[in-house]
Amino acid sequence: MDLLIDIGNTNLRWVTWGDTGPHEADAAPRLGEVHALRHHGALPIDLIAAWDRLPAPRRILVGNVGGPDLGAHLTRTCRSLWGLAPDFAATQADAFGVRIAYPEPEGLGVDRWLALIAARHADGAETEGAALIVDAGTAITYDLLAADGAHLGGLILPGVHLLRKTLRSGTRIPPWAEPPEPQPEDPPWADNTATAIAAASLQAPAALAERLWERLRAHGRGAPRLILTGGDAERLAPLIGRPTHILPALVLQGLALLA
Repeated sequence: MDLLIDIGNTNLRWVTWGDTGPHEADAAPRLGEVHALRHHGALPIDLIAAWDRLPAPRRILVGNVGGPDLGAHLTRTCRSLWGLAPDFAATQADAFGVRIAYPEPEGLGVDRWLALIAARHADGAETEGAALIVDAGTAITYDLLAADGAHLGGLILPGVHLLRKTLRSGTRIPPWAEPPEPQPEDPPWADNTATAIAAASLQAPAALAERLWERLRAHGRGAPRLILTGGDAERLAPLIGRPTHILPALVLQGLALLA
């Protein structure tokens, strides 16, 4: 078995890969159950306790945008538990059928690259057709992938929580209690400040997804796939007026391609 680890800005997700079980020796490798914990800049005790019960992995593959200190802590922990150092994925200019738009590939977050290559191979084989990948986490990233595998570029917004936090800290709007989460059937505007901010923090990224989807459709031929991942994918999907595919483990699926 391999251990695949996705270290984001806020959460750490991990999954086993290739553990087919005693009666499936000839079956294709598969992702195990996805686990997620907030890391707060260090490895949580609960995570280390869970890993202590795992059999020693053959290989540890990591996508890390949580920073070098967390990566170093992870390396020390893996060496202590299994005598094995993790391999950290790095964005590649041209690999797995995806050609990165950035002139300096290392400038594209490795999580975005892993999501792109996973989207390109969403059905287990290289998939033709354009795709818009929206990763709704601490930040919300939008990446446009042409039908031929060319990455056209992307956009980045603060995530839902950061949008709300920034407005609270940067204005003189008085504190408020957290309002009920807006629902798709609610009116498109609000009659109080708390709901107005909560609803806009969801409607704005959803509207940008629709706008980019239309631009991508005009760029190519046919309707692109709109793929959502990240912790707020389920909250955004009902507000986007286009068919969506929610793939919560997209970055980990990208790591599985490397494995």
